[in-house]
Amino acid sequence: MPAAYGGVMGAKMVTFYPGNAASGGHTHQAVIQLFRADNGEPIAVLDGRLVTEMRTAAMSAVAVDLLAPPKKIVLAILGSGVQARSHFRALSLVRALSEVRVWSRSQDHADKLAGEIGARSTATVEDAVAGADVVLTLTSSPVPILSGQWLKKDAVVCAVGAVTPERRELDDECMRGPVIVECREAGSREPGDILLAKAQITAEIGELLNGAERLPSDRPTVFKSVGIAIEDIASAKLVYDRITGQNW
Repeated sequence: MPAAYGGVMGAKMVTFYPGNAASGGHTHQAVIQLFRADNGEPIAVLDGRLVTEMRTAAMSAVAVDLLAPPKKIVLAILGSGVQARSHFRALSLVRALSEVRVWSRSQDHADKLAGEIGARSTATVEDAVAGADVVLTLTSSPVPILSGQWLKKDAVVCAVGAVTPERRELDDECMRGPVIVECREAGSREPGDILLAKAQITAEIGELLNGAERLPSDRPTVFKSVGIAIEDIASAKLVYDRITGQNW
């Protein structure tokens, strides 16, 4: 995943070993290499797994801050892994949370996460999302776990877990409202949530951040995140700048 940002350029190399989960290891491993953009000098190698963990949650927090009402929110977290924890931390920075609910395909894992973050675990997805203002889908499920009929009409869904064309976490009903993406090109080629539902992309999140108007809708809004290279390189640059005190 190569990109250039400001005075740096770089790339992330990633491996995915789902079997690592059985032994308690990380399923995703990665490194990010940064170079100076003006002369090509290598300047840093960073832990791409950790940067990805943090920037993915940060991107969802930007979306929630932009799309969700400015009030205390009820948050539903579907999933109980690394991203569930990082998303809870990130969203806590942009919204006060009146209630947090956790669902996982493993009830033990849901209970453990709920205990860590002061949330309530639920036995079903429907119970977790009923009346929730923001719903996070952070699972590795290849088939829909979330039904649009369970969502209230002004809910915001951050769909993070399914990023390949054959996988999806959201059913067709979820995808009938506004669909916001990081990048139209990536959103129209990569995520099964969009492709399998034949959903229409409403806007890039950057367009909304830059002032484009949001059309009113009586359906939930979906932010479909697939992760793009510029997020990794920009995040890695922030780390580099903070550690070194330099700013290329």
